[in-house]
Amino acid sequence: MRIVVKLGTSTLTGGTKRLQRSVMVELARQVQELRLAGHQVIVVTSGAIAAGREKMAGMVAAIQAPPNPSPVTDGRKKDENLVDKQVLAALGQVYLMSVWQSLFEIHNTLVGQMLLTRADLEHRERFLNARDTLLGLLAANVVPIINENDAVATAEIKVGDNDNLSARVALLANADLLIMLTDQPGLMSADPTRDPTAILLREISTIDEGLHAIAGGSVSGLGTGGMATKLQAAQIARQSAVEVVIAGVKQADVLLKLVAGAGDGTRIRALGSRLESRKRWLLSGPQSQGRIELDQGACEAVRANKKSLLAKGIVRCDGEFERGDAVRMVDPQGHPVGVGLVRYHSSELQAILGRHSEDIQSVLGYSVGGVVIHRDELIVFG
Repeated sequence: MRIVVKLGTSTLTGGTKRLQRSVMVELARQVQELRLAGHQVIVVTSGAIAAGREKMAGMVAAIQAPPNPSPVTDGRKKDENLVDKQVLAALGQVYLMSVWQSLFEIHNTLVGQMLLTRADLEHRERFLNARDTLLGLLAANVVPIINENDAVATAEIKVGDNDNLSARVALLANADLLIMLTDQPGLMSADPTRDPTAILLREISTIDEGLHAIAGGSVSGLGTGGMATKLQAAQIARQSAVEVVIAGVKQADVLLKLVAGAGDGTRIRALGSRLESRKRWLLSGPQSQGRIELDQGACEAVRANKKSLLAKGIVRCDGEFERGDAVRMVDPQGHPVGVGLVRYHSSELQAILGRHSEDIQSVLGYSVGGVVIHRDELIVFG
């Protein structure tokens, strides 16, 4: 089995301002046990910025502090801007990897670092290069340790959070299982700090608006993710037949139990069958450039009947996009239907929406075919 394990900042720090070696050494031990049992394990780790704060705070404590310390030099999170965070990430990434390296060396195991941005997943060739590197590390019996490249990433090229990054890595690696460890026992039916009757949702087959409504945000304030981003990640991963489990890191032997199908947590079942490489790339990488609203008939055609999208079934398109861009498809209520690569420019689509395929030539003066999004170039959300 190929497994992706995602570790958030609050998981690695235990809610403190420092990396918790006791937590990390235990996770490294479990990863090694899984590897000895024949599994391949990929670690997606947060914590670079937090590690940078820890390292910087230690340096400042060892010397005389400057008269007017900045957030970067005094270890505080308050008022950090993008440059501050990039500096902390650059410092912390080295420190974080050195800790992981030392822990896996106890087991005579090599680790390899991969730093990714959205651009590495969005462009087809870079996606394939990243996939080849990742699979090469696994073939060489190396544990890949992956993080977003926060030292250079800006809003335009960030995946956004490591929950979503872990889902995209699961697709990149064609993984079987994605485990997201957190400081909570899993997804609860309500906020347990406000509702004492809240219970753990142990199995989820459908991710709907009601589930998103109870997910909430980041409780600790240490990271960028919360249950909401974990659900987003699960929705991505399960489309490519990747099972997802959200579980608490404090559970003894949590990784070993979850891989064995036991243990406590929220298990989100996979949908459908494995996607070919091109569709995994489409689901994991390209940022949607626009939105197309489908009528009910078109929704049924692409969802249930696995048909291509025709201009006739399009009610409206929003945003500007080029031929070949990824666009989101929504139903008449605005609910997501899927994402696909469009064959017409947004201005062209505005002119032909609602038209029959045979009318496209007369409307535009040319045609690249009657299909707006081919079924081989679209992903339908379950």
